[in-house]
Amino acid sequence: MARSIRNQVQFVLVVTLGLNLMVMAIKAALGLWTGSLSLQADALHSVTDSANNVLGLVANRWSSPHPDREHPYGHQKFEALGALGIAVFLGITCFEIFSTAVGRLWEKNTPVTVSGPELWLLLLVLGINIFVAVYERRIGVRLGSSLLIADAKHTLSDVWVTITVLVGMIGLWQSQVWNLPQLLWLDVLLAFPVALLVFRSGWEVLRDNLPWLVDEMAIAPEAIYKVVMTVPGVVNCHDIASRGLLGRMVFIEMHMIVTAADVETAHTITEAVEAALADRFSPLRVLIHIEPPAYESDQITFEIEQVKNGLDPEETGG
Repeated sequence: MARSIRNQVQFVLVVTLGLNLMVMAIKAALGLWTGSLSLQADALHSVTDSANNVLGLVANRWSSPHPDREHPYGHQKFEALGALGIAVFLGITCFEIFSTAVGRLWEKNTPVTVSGPELWLLLLVLGINIFVAVYERRIGVRLGSSLLIADAKHTLSDVWVTITVLVGMIGLWQSQVWNLPQLLWLDVLLAFPVALLVFRSGWEVLRDNLPWLVDEMAIAPEAIYKVVMTVPGVVNCHDIASRGLLGRMVFIEMHMIVTAADVETAHTITEAVEAALADRFSPLRVLIHIEPPAYESDQITFEIEQVKNGLDPEETGG
């Protein structure tokens, strides 16, 4: 099943790569033909879309959840790294938009010629961008792929950039039709809010994937404790830790005390605990350390124990 999901993600990335390359070629040709700096900058921005697809294909190739000798916890962090790469591209795009807009504030006006067919081509490009963003996000949500969702956010930023350029080109076209002064300032004015939208998309991608990479708590230990204590035979559980991302893969560790006269009974209770946690938080992997009754503790998580013992969480790695 996991292999099938990876194949579906790869197929989506290949399709969107082809569409993004076509969009980039149309924008570049129109930019050179009309002499529009904003269109040329937009074409440069579209380069990052294609680069993101290539990055996504590489990340998807190495994001298998199945463990092996070198990666006993699986390979899913490769997908998170790919999503962070997209966030970097978004940051670069934001800088490009700002620098281009500021540069146009100081440069001399250059002649830009726009015709109706060129505007229709831009509308076609806009339609392709919207299709790619909606298509990637829908499939990404269905498959639970953060990579596709992140790439869809980047493509959505390209939609807003294209809308900005299109509005500016319509203004230039109207100035030619009605013999009015060219409204070059319109492109510059609209470029700044678009850059902020691009920055926001990058921040959301970063926010969604950093918890996975820095091993942030995935599930509140109190929630895990509540589920574990409903299993017959469990006396106490403490030192609960979790990492990963809920809905993708979660790793849980804990110490547990059970009422068992032999190892086989303790093992049966442990399996029941794992099944109860899987029913609530799947997919996950659970590591349980069985302790004798004398080790019973009311310290559910590590932070509480460190504070109680007068230890600095930063000094102890917490």
